[in-house]
Amino acid sequence: MKKMLPLLFVLTTLINQAHAQKKDQVVTIKTKYGDMIAILYNETPKHKQNFIKLAKEHFYDSLLFHRVIEGFMIQGGDPESRKAKPEQRLGNGGPGYTVDAEINPKFFHERGALSAARLGDQANPTKASSGSQFYIVQGRKYTESELKTDPQKYGSALQQFFQKSENRSYYDTMANLYRAGDQKAYEEFILSLKPLIEKQLGVSVDKDISAEALNTYTTVGGAPHLDNGYTVFGKVIKGLEVVDKIAALPKGQADRPVEDVWMMVSIEEMSKKKIEKKYGYKYPEQKK
Repeated sequence: MKKMLPLLFVLTTLINQAHAQKKDQVVTIKTKYGDMIAILYNETPKHKQNFIKLAKEHFYDSLLFHRVIEGFMIQGGDPESRKAKPEQRLGNGGPGYTVDAEINPKFFHERGALSAARLGDQANPTKASSGSQFYIVQGRKYTESELKTDPQKYGSALQQFFQKSENRSYYDTMANLYRAGDQKAYEEFILSLKPLIEKQLGVSVDKDISAEALNTYTTVGGAPHLDNGYTVFGKVIKGLEVVDKIAALPKGQADRPVEDVWMMVSIEEMSKKKIEKKYGYKYPEQKK
């Protein structure tokens, strides 16, 4: 009989794990502009567990989305925002700890990505995440040419290119577009110089990008320049129009919305089948 106990324990553990894999936690972020529904990734367990813990403790309730940039992201989770005065600068608060980076190359900063904010590389070389602050990507769609160009290499090449006297006319055109405030035309012009720059300087400014990432950023959109620098630990699966509404709000100092946008965050365990049916989200098939 004693020999059966370990076997029964193993079987019970496996059965419990199988049931657990069929369920997931659904995050609801309520705002005056509507609800955003998100799921959290199992592949980033420290961030998932931390977010669930804080939500269940009502840590996020009555905090602000204190920083919004249209075409980029909305950010919240600073506990100092709970009773913040108008125009008070925010963004430095937290629960008193950080979360180890769990940067996974399979998760892109696509539109709707739920990611952890953090201090910059100089003060934070390990890329550890804020214990509570997060952002949701709004982003924009990119062209294939943009995505296949390394911004650092291209920036350096542009500088060399414009230092040549024979390229003065190109510089003047770029400067005029910048002064006119036509951001789209300005960016398109700079990118159009790429073949000429590579030929004239004898350099390549290309960047490798996976087919999946290329498809994501050209069709769904996002913020590709953040990839591999911040931990993406979840995804908004319903309510992206709420992100758009908040991102478009008038702003004051430090990109803080003039009108306060409070949040209430709750967690609900639900079967994956119900999540797929209710929210139209399709879980990736698990490799056997």
